[in-house]
Parts: sequence; C-alpha cells; structure tokens
Amino acid sequence: MAAYLWISLGAILGANARYALSRYASKILGAGFPYGTMIINVTGSLILGWFMVWSTERALADVRWRLFVAIGFCGGYTTFSSYAYESFVQLEQGHWGLFTTNVLGNNVIGLLAVIAGAALARAM
Repeated sequence: MAAYLWISLGAILGANARYALSRYASKILGAGFPYGTMIINVTGSLILGWFMVWSTERALADVRWRLFVAIGFCGGYTTFSSYAYESFVQLEQGHWGLFTTNVLGNNVIGLLAVIAGAALARAM
C-alpha cells in the first residue's frame, strides 16, 4: 500500500507541474502551436532518462524514489517520457526491430487511434 502512496504523491506533483508549465508556455509563446506539450515531453524525457541512469548506475537509490519520481512524477507529468525511455533502452540494447516497432507503433498507431476516436465521436 505504501507504494501507491509514493506513486500518488509524485503524480500529484507531476500533474500540477504539467498544468502550470503548459499554461505558462501558452501565455509566453502563444497558443498557435502546442509548445507546452513539446516542452513537457522533452523535459519529462530528460528527467526520466537522467533519473533512471542515476538511480540504477550511480546512486542505487531506494525503490521508493523510483516509485515517486519515475512512475509518479514523470507519469503524471508526461507518459511520453516512458515511451522515450523504453525506446532508448531497446535502441541501446540493439533491439532494432523492437525499437522500430515501438516508435512507429506509438506514433503512427497512436495518431490513427486519435483520428478514429475523433471520427467515432463525430459519428455519434
């Protein structure tokens, strides 16, 4: 049960950071392009990449920190960071087929799913 608490606390902070940064980016950079989303996806990927390597190769951090930062904060901040990190691991391990499937699947199939969902909503 304690694991859910660590994840939840991180997710609360991550979701609020996403909301605040997205609003700020829109205010400063304009709403014509989703700058906030791009900034969030890039910074979330940077945070997760740094944290996972640091916590597993350098500091050997307590598992609660991984629950709080990697799953909670980064998951609440952006799930794109998980996708980016998982793609990186496949690439780093030389799993070219899995890497390509993951990248194309998430981007192409994800976009097609959004199109299908929009079409479904408009048809109802």
